[in-house]
Amino acid sequence: MENYLKLIENTIKGKWDCGALCDRGGISYTYGQMAGQIARLHYIYREVGIAKGDKIAVCGKNGANWAVAFISANAYGAVAVPLLNDFHPESIAQLTDHSESRILFIDEDLWKKVGIVGTKAEAVFSLKDFSLLHAVDSAAVSKHVEDASAAFDRDYPGGISPDDVRYQSEDLDATAIINYTSGTTSAPKGVMLSYRAISSNVVFIKENIFGKEGDKALSMLPMAHMYGMAVEFLFPVCAGYELHFLGKAPTPRILLDALSEVRPFMIIAVPLIIEKIFYSSVFPAVNKPLMKGALKIPVVSSVIYRKIYDKLMSTFGGNVKYIIIGGAPLNEAVEEMMKKVGLPYCVGYGMTECAPLISYEHYSRFAFRSCGKPVDRMEVRIDSPDATEVVGEIQTRGDNVMSGYYKNKDATAAAFTADGWLHTGDMGIMDAEGNIFIKGRCKNMVLGPNGQNIYPEEIEDKLNSHRYVVESIVVSRQGRLVALIYPNTDAIVEDASEHGQKSPADARPDTEALVSAAMDALLAEVNKSLPSYSKLSKAEVMATEFEKTPKKSIKRFLYE
Repeated sequence: MENYLKLIENTIKGKWDCGALCDRGGISYTYGQMAGQIARLHYIYREVGIAKGDKIAVCGKNGANWAVAFISANAYGAVAVPLLNDFHPESIAQLTDHSESRILFIDEDLWKKVGIVGTKAEAVFSLKDFSLLHAVDSAAVSKHVEDASAAFDRDYPGGISPDDVRYQSEDLDATAIINYTSGTTSAPKGVMLSYRAISSNVVFIKENIFGKEGDKALSMLPMAHMYGMAVEFLFPVCAGYELHFLGKAPTPRILLDALSEVRPFMIIAVPLIIEKIFYSSVFPAVNKPLMKGALKIPVVSSVIYRKIYDKLMSTFGGNVKYIIIGGAPLNEAVEEMMKKVGLPYCVGYGMTECAPLISYEHYSRFAFRSCGKPVDRMEVRIDSPDATEVVGEIQTRGDNVMSGYYKNKDATAAAFTADGWLHTGDMGIMDAEGNIFIKGRCKNMVLGPNGQNIYPEEIEDKLNSHRYVVESIVVSRQGRLVALIYPNTDAIVEDASEHGQKSPADARPDTEALVSAAMDALLAEVNKSLPSYSKLSKAEVMATEFEKTPKKSIKRFLYE
């Protein structure tokens, strides 16, 4: 298996004048220009005294220079430390220091906040133009930067050529990345991932996802998160596609404009993005009485589903060949509609500790409600007496698995079984064909009155399928299951108005009363589909959306 750096090196040499990295309305690099910027940074590293194995942190919004800074670190032999830019400034400073990063690349506006906290990094560079923002010894580092620039211009007066590109790629088991899973605890967990783990992921994706010459990719997920890094960033660069960056928060307008402009050949998304599209534009149309009737007629339904397919594919840019979803469970009603419409989708499974892939399957072979089969060079087992019937913890081992948590031996030891399998913390089953079906998180599982296993995620999926629910979580309180629901108030009021439910005082809907009545009715409806031991005792209405992680998963611990 080739080191991913060797794949990048070969791509640079073969696509020297082709587009590589492009910020919408900003910086744009060909593969040759990208290599030139990497080479300039390597001169700076040498002058500053960076050695192989030293740490270089990168923190900022997705962009071409973020990609250059990251690749330059690994290509030099340094360990890259990607940090999420929506971590609190104190956490960014803390993790920079915990990782012992000697250099920090950061967005200038973010540095204004982090700089107040302070960091032990010897030099801080801007991701805007790689200029020096701060240094422990400012005069000395400024001189090093000037000397590095002069030396590069002297050695390459006409710029570098393809023959000058040679990246270190010998030791697959050396640490390539330290990726932090949290920025809020006193003992942060930095996942150490080797070049073997990163390369195994990239090689698998490259061998299973195919575009054509001239196809483009769009980076929407955080590059500092392993899902976005491996699938949306490293794979396109290793495979020679032109990668475009949003550069801004993915609001519906910005996202739609980017999809139309870039026309990506693949969509990599968390369920929240896909679900919002379906609940805002698909379900309101298909749930109307006339449409429901039409969908029961086979000939008519096929025409309707085709029109939905055409509209969605046009929304995605008109060139999408793959829709890959991961990071959280996909709502069953949404997946069922995706399947009926015929979208080329699949749901994958992974975790930071596996860089991130554990399972995947091509959409043509994908099993409904599964998350695919174990990827190459990875094994999966279910810790139960019967993996096909009895739910147990999903455990894995293979090339993708981390070497441990940085400076945290206790957490590393606890992450593995006695015989060397990684605890995923997820519960599930695996059928005879190897398809994995996740039931929920181990830590979320609730024991019923007679010892039955209750998975809140399965109840939440039923709640979230209703148009009156934006999102929900189910928690256990004093031995009873309670649904916390952020309601779709607009839909509730709209339906009430259509049915003439108005307050006699002012002829306007009493929103609070309508929402309360709707939640009571929803609770009764959902309970009908649940066994007696997992019925909900009540629903609590949330005034605002739930607080979420960078990958848009609800921070459950805040509400339990």
